[in-house]
Amino acid sequence: MTNQHPFRFGLSLLGFDHGHDWPETARRIEDLGFATLLVPDHFGDQLAPFPSLMAAAAATRTLRVGTYLCAVDFRHPAMLAKEAATVDLLSGGRFELGLGAGWKKAEYDETGLSFASGPTRRARLEEAVTIVRGLWSGAPFSFKGDHYAIDDLVGRPLPFDGLNPPILIGGAGPAMLALAARVADIISIAPRTSDAGTRDDSDITESSLVSKLAIVHEAAGPRHDQLELNALVLAVRITDDRDGAALELGRRYGLAPAEVLTSPHLLVGSIDQVVDSLVERRERFGLSYVTVAEPALGDLGPIVARLAGT
Repeated sequence: MTNQHPFRFGLSLLGFDHGHDWPETARRIEDLGFATLLVPDHFGDQLAPFPSLMAAAAATRTLRVGTYLCAVDFRHPAMLAKEAATVDLLSGGRFELGLGAGWKKAEYDETGLSFASGPTRRARLEEAVTIVRGLWSGAPFSFKGDHYAIDDLVGRPLPFDGLNPPILIGGAGPAMLALAARVADIISIAPRTSDAGTRDDSDITESSLVSKLAIVHEAAGPRHDQLELNALVLAVRITDDRDGAALELGRRYGLAPAEVLTSPHLLVGSIDQVVDSLVERRERFGLSYVTVAEPALGDLGPIVARLAGT
């Protein structure tokens, strides 16, 4: 890669079980060296993203906070811009705005929202990014698209120091990855999921990653080297029995053990082996920002200590 970013590690945390000790949880994540505490955006048993992220930022000094990911259909882009700028301002510029087009049809059905076709949801996401950035400019902003209209609105508050928070867009399909490559600052490479919420485990192989990165490279054009690439890691196994762990995860995900060991969405082996895998993946593919779910917090701590910021 011609422009490698330093390693960063994010922890995706629902937060529902931590309502009583949320500040302590945030401080532990910071103390372990994670760069970012990330909260998803769903209607189930979890804390709401923006207030919980603000509470985490208030309890810490350097920890960044971010959404992973906000479904744009759940909020009007003008309100999204306002809430994101508020958290960024009050946190001293430590916010990252992760956005998605929405994917879990059951949530739309439960809330009475219309679940549009994939192309329509992607088009709304692209318009939302334009509006959010326009309202962060500080100048009167107008926009008329197929899905949203803004008429001479001045966005307030502005983000911290007038610097826009980075926008992360996650995706797996070609159209979503191409959109992210055109408009995002950070691209999160994720496995494919169905509208019903099921994951396609055949999509977590290295060969799938290579195909996805080719789409990103072509769509990004000259801005490619400025993009930060994120990988969502589904499972972490820190063990001296790497082959045994690969066999177990292979059964779980329907992969050959060799595919487990090279999957960008799985981390398997001793601390040294996992460190080597991450360094190799950054060298070959540019993957420098690693996101894991809460169960991996303790296991990944020593890896974070070795690699964060390097």
